Amino acid sequence: MSAVLTLASRSPRRRELLEQLGFALELKPADTDEAPLPAEAPGDYVRRVAQEKARVVAGETILAADTAVVLGHAILGKPRDAEDARRMLRALSGRTHQVMTGVCAARGGREEVLAVTTEVRFAPLDEERIAWYVATGEPLDKAGAYAIQGAGGAFVLGVEGSVSNVVGLPLAETAALLRRAGLALPWEAQ
Repeated sequence: MSAVLTLASRSPRRRELLEQLGFALELKPADTDEAPLPAEAPGDYVRRVAQEKARVVAGETILAADTAVVLGHAILGKPRDAEDARRMLRALSGRTHQVMTGVCAARGGREEVLAVTTEVRFAPLDEERIAWYVATGEPLDKAGAYAIQGAGGAFVLGVEGSVSNVVGLPLAETAALLRRAGLALPWEAQ
């Protein structure tokens, strides 16, 4: 019998990653304001948003996460439109950026929170590649306007750290966090 986990997320990628590990999920997307606070550091931002998501959802064991692409001190969220996606991709072109995910596990009135950072090195992108990628529609609902697990993976020259973090959930760290919160992991539940 696999562990039951309430996932406070709309992300199909987070759902898929957790299901691959054998979690039985109850999906309860959280509606929270995801705007960064003035002068909020990116790591503080993703941890705060993950905690807020976990606190607005009911369940025995809740997992919430928030991912941001960070370039310098700028947080790149999901693009507003195609032009915003093009702007983000131009900014990422030929540079290294960070992907930060805040994860919160809540169980029995207790919260465990962490943030994981992964370095991603992008290839230089010309306007033709950017226009092609934006026309696919893929970048329009992704933080930083790209998906490493999709066509956007063609732009990634290197990753230092958790690859699953770039997809949307750092699996090794999340499993350890859930274990600390007191949830039996699927491979432990017999």
